[in-house]
Amino acid sequence: MAAASTDDRFIRVCPLEELQGKCIEQVAGPHGPLVVVHDNGRVFALDNRCPHLGFPLHRGSVENGILTCHWHHARFDLATGCTFDLWADDVPTAPVEIRDGVVWVAARAGYADGAAHWHNRLREGLEQNIPLILAKAVLGLGADGVPEVEVVRAAALFAAGARDDWAGGLTVLAALANLLPALQEEERYLALYQGLRWVAADCAGSSQRRARQPLAADPERRLATLGRWLREWTRVRHRDGAERTLLTVISVGTAPGEVARLMLEAVSDRYFADGGHALDFINKAFELLDQIGWKNAAAVLPTLVGPLVQARGAEESDAWRHPVDLIPLCETAFEELPALLGAGKARHGTWAKHAALADALLGDEPAPIVDALKSALRDGARGVDLGRSLAYAAALRVARFGTSNEHADWDTAHHAFTYCNALHQLLKRVDTDTPAALRGVFHGAMRLWLIRFLNVPPARLPEEDTLDDLPGDPDGVREAFLLALDRQGSVREAARLVARALALGHPADALVATLGRAVLREDADFHTLQILEAAIRQWREWGDTREGRRILVAVARWLAAHSPTPRAQLQTADVARRLARGQALHEEAA
Repeated sequence: MAAASTDDRFIRVCPLEELQGKCIEQVAGPHGPLVVVHDNGRVFALDNRCPHLGFPLHRGSVENGILTCHWHHARFDLATGCTFDLWADDVPTAPVEIRDGVVWVAARAGYADGAAHWHNRLREGLEQNIPLILAKAVLGLGADGVPEVEVVRAAALFAAGARDDWAGGLTVLAALANLLPALQEEERYLALYQGLRWVAADCAGSSQRRARQPLAADPERRLATLGRWLREWTRVRHRDGAERTLLTVISVGTAPGEVARLMLEAVSDRYFADGGHALDFINKAFELLDQIGWKNAAAVLPTLVGPLVQARGAEESDAWRHPVDLIPLCETAFEELPALLGAGKARHGTWAKHAALADALLGDEPAPIVDALKSALRDGARGVDLGRSLAYAAALRVARFGTSNEHADWDTAHHAFTYCNALHQLLKRVDTDTPAALRGVFHGAMRLWLIRFLNVPPARLPEEDTLDDLPGDPDGVREAFLLALDRQGSVREAARLVARALALGHPADALVATLGRAVLREDADFHTLQILEAAIRQWREWGDTREGRRILVAVARWLAAHSPTPRAQLQTADVARRLARGQALHEEAA
C-alpha cells in the first residue's frame, strides 16, 4: 500500500512511472481505502471496496478498461465505476491529478450520478427485484437525509404502475409504513427494507398497468349516481366500468371519506369478500394514501378494482348456508338498518358498551349475535363503535386460539381479525353511517361465529396464571421474549412474558418496539406482518386496559407460533448495514 501524504483534499499515491509498472496500487484515505489503476495510458481511482460484499478491488484484475472483482466476479467500468452486473452496485470514483510526474487522488470518492445515485438504485432494485440493492438504497437515502415517506411513496407509485392489481406487497408496505413511528432506528431500516422487498417481489415479471381514464365531465351527474354505478359494475364484475367510475369519483374532487364510503359499500355487496382480503386491501390503500398524499389517489386506488370485482362472496360458500343459513338472517337485519339508524341517531355519543358487545359477539348462536348488534344501533352506537367491538372480539379469537388445532388454523383466526380491524379503520373514515356500509359489521360477526371451534377449548389467558417466576426488569423481559421466539413451541411462554411486562407497568411503547423487532428479524410471511400492525392499531384504541393487554397477548401468541424462521432477509439487511459502515465481510468469511 502506498504511503499517503495529503494537501487536505488530495492524497499523494506514488510516481506515475511506479504506477505504470504495478498497474494497481491501494492507498489509505481518510474516508476509506482507495484503489488506483493505470490502464491504457490513463489513471483511475475508485473506492477499494467492492460494493457487492466489500472485497478489496486491488486484488481483482483489469482488462480492456474493466475492473473485475475476484470474489463474485462483478465487473466495473474503470472510468465511471458503473457496474455491468446490477446486483453488485456501482463503485464510487475519485478524481485523479498528475503533478510533476506524481499521482494524486481526491480524498473522497463519489458516485458518477452524484446525489441521484441512491434514487436510481432504489428504482433499479425495485425493477430488478434485488434485495441487497434495496437494502443499500434505504441506507444510502437515509444517510443523504431523504425522509422515509419519500421511500414509501417511490415504492407505492412504482407498484401502482408496474402491475394492474393491488397485491400483498402494497399491503405490507402500508402496514410497515404505519409502524415506523413505533420502531427504533434499526427496526425502521428493517421495516423499510422489508416493505420494498415485498413490493419488488410482487411486481417481478408483471406486465405494466393498463391506464384507464375517468368519464368525461357532466355537471348534472351526482355522487349518488356514481356510487350506484360502482356497486353495479362490481356486482356484474365489469372491471373497466368500475375503474372508470372510480376514477371519475376521484377526478371531481370527492372527499377521501366519501370515496372510502363508496368503496366500502361496493365491497360489502358480497359477504366477507375474498376471505376478507378485498376489504382489507381497500383499507390499506387509504392508509397508504395517508402516508404518501391524497394527490396520488388516482394512481393507487384503481389497483383495487381488479380484486374488488373478482372477489367471491361467502354467500356462495356452503359453510355460510349449512347447518345454519346465515344469509337470510343477515338480509332480514339489513332491511331493519334504516329504522335502527334513525332510532339511535338522537343518542349518538352516549353509547360506550364496547367490551360487553364484544363478549356478546363471541356467543354460541348466530341469532342473538345479530340481535346484539341491532340493539347497540338502536341504543346509539355508531358504525365505528360496532367496528371497535368487533375487532376486539376477533383479537380474543387469536388470544384464546387452542394450540391443539392444526397450525394452518392460525390463518383462519388471522383473517377474521385483520378483516375486522380493517372494517373498523374504514368506518372511522366515514362521516355518515349508511345501511350499505354497515353490512360489513354483520359479515364480520357471522365469520367470528363460524370459527368458534378455534376456541374449543379456549386457551388459558396469562392473566389467569401467576407470573412471578418470570423476569421483572424491562431488559430481562425483553431478552427472555426474544429468546423464547428463538425456539419453536413457545406460544404460552411468549404470551406470559408480554402479560408480565404489562402487569408490571413497563413502558408499553418499548414493548411494542420489541414486538416489531421480533417480527422484522424474521422472514415474516404476509399474515405475520399484517397481524402485527393490526394488533398495534387496536391496542392504541384500547390503551393500557384489560382489553388492550389481551390484544398484545394475542399478537405475541401469533408471533411465537410462527417463529423462528431462517432469517435470510435479516442477513441480507445486515450485510448492507455492515458494508455501509465499511466493515470487511470477506475477512470474516475467510
